Amino acid sequence: MRYELVLFDNDGVLVDSEPISNRLLAGYLTELGHETSYEDSIRDYMGSAMHRVHDLILERTGRRLPAAFDDEFHARVFAAFERELQPVPGAADVLRQLTEAGVPFCVASSGSHDRIRVGHRKTGLDRWFDDARIFSSQDVGRGKPAPDLFLHAARSMGVAPERCAVVEDSPLGVQAAVAAGMDVYGFTGMTPPERLTGATALFSTMGELAALLG
Repeated sequence: MRYELVLFDNDGVLVDSEPISNRLLAGYLTELGHETSYEDSIRDYMGSAMHRVHDLILERTGRRLPAAFDDEFHARVFAAFERELQPVPGAADVLRQLTEAGVPFCVASSGSHDRIRVGHRKTGLDRWFDDARIFSSQDVGRGKPAPDLFLHAARSMGVAPERCAVVEDSPLGVQAAVAAGMDVYGFTGMTPPERLTGATALFSTMGELAALLG
C-alpha cells in the first residue's frame, strides 16, 4: 500500500527528547512534593500533552500543580535541549527517502509548537518541516489518546485517514492512531513492544521504517 501521508510523532521518533523531558519532569514533580521516578514519568506521561500531567496529579493527590508549572517546565526543557538534544538516529534519512519518493509527511505531536520548533532547530530537522506541516495538541485541545490531533492533521493535509500512516513510540500515540482509523508503526527504541498493542507493525531502528511504509 502506498500511503498518501505519513504522520510522525516528534518526541522519541524524530528527536531523542524523551529521556531529557522525563528526567526533568520527574525531578520537577518530586520537587513539588509529588514523588515521581524517571520510570514513573515514562509510564504515565510519555507521549501525552501537558494537561495529562495536571489531570493525573489532581486525580491522585487532590492538589493542583502551580499555575506557572508549564512555563517553568518548558524553560527547563528548552535549556536542556540546547545543551543535549540529538536527532533520533536515521530520522533524517527516512525524511529524505520520503521526499525523494514524493510521499508527503508532517509532524503531529503532543508537544507545543514552541517545543517542536526548538527541537527541530537544535537538531537540524527544521529543514524538513515548514509551519504548514507541524501540528500540535495545542491545535485541537485534546491530546493523545484522543484521535483529534491525527484527524486534524490529515484533514489539513487533505488526506483521508485510511490513506495515512502514523509513526509512534508511545502507547497513547498508538491508541490515538488506531482510534483515528490509521495504520500505525510502533517504534520500540524506548518502549517495550508489548506496550504498543494495536500497532500495524513494530520496528526497532529507523532503517527498518522505509520498507514498512512501502
